[in-house]
Amino acid sequence: MTSQQPPLWRRAVAELLGTSLLVMIVVGSGIAAQQLSPNDVGLELLQNSTATVLGLTVLILVLGPVSGAHFNPVVSIVDWILGRRSGAGLALPELGTYVVAQTAGAISGSVAANAMFDVGTSISVKDRATTGHLLGEVVATAGLVLLIFALAATSRGVLAAPAVGAYIGAAYWFTSSTSFANPAVTVGRIFSDTFAGIAPASVPGFVAAQLIGATVGVGLLLVLFPSAARAADDVVLAHSSVPANS
Repeated sequence: MTSQQPPLWRRAVAELLGTSLLVMIVVGSGIAAQQLSPNDVGLELLQNSTATVLGLTVLILVLGPVSGAHFNPVVSIVDWILGRRSGAGLALPELGTYVVAQTAGAISGSVAANAMFDVGTSISVKDRATTGHLLGEVVATAGLVLLIFALAATSRGVLAAPAVGAYIGAAYWFTSSTSFANPAVTVGRIFSDTFAGIAPASVPGFVAAQLIGATVGVGLLLVLFPSAARAADDVVLAHSSVPANS
């Protein structure tokens, strides 16, 4: 990151808060959907995906100028990898801080969502690790990485909030896994045995699929946008205009 970036502690708080709120939105709206529309899985998914689209868009707009609004270890890892090619993006200590903040935020968000709906925090028993689900995670994550970094590479980061929200909302429906596409969110959803939960045994497969998807996404990105590495500082939203002492 450049010297113009906010200090790392502030960016870490933004990543923790943003990922926590994102998981609250995903888990909380899933619980609400179950309560409002019992026995109608299609309607429950519609309610869950709609809340996620709107909530994620707002979170990127609010916190993007502070940390880049990654909220996702995959995005941070790809930012670090691409940045090594151009001297931009996250440094290795910053990457570690982001990933820890995102994971802690995801777990706290799940616990908070359970508490808001008076649902006890417990480990999910929802098994999701089928071949179709894992392929869905590869596809969802590859598309997300390609979208985010293509916008940065073409100086269209201002569109990141609505574009990422729209993509995730669509991927809820066109992937069998309902598009987790995020290792931290995947871990966080272990801690809610509700509509949005995932059993611990399914998590390693999901995370591996997400990392494979990220690799595919980077490959496509470098084929289509060879200059993408130079825009690593602008992921997800350009935030170099925020003074470090603000």
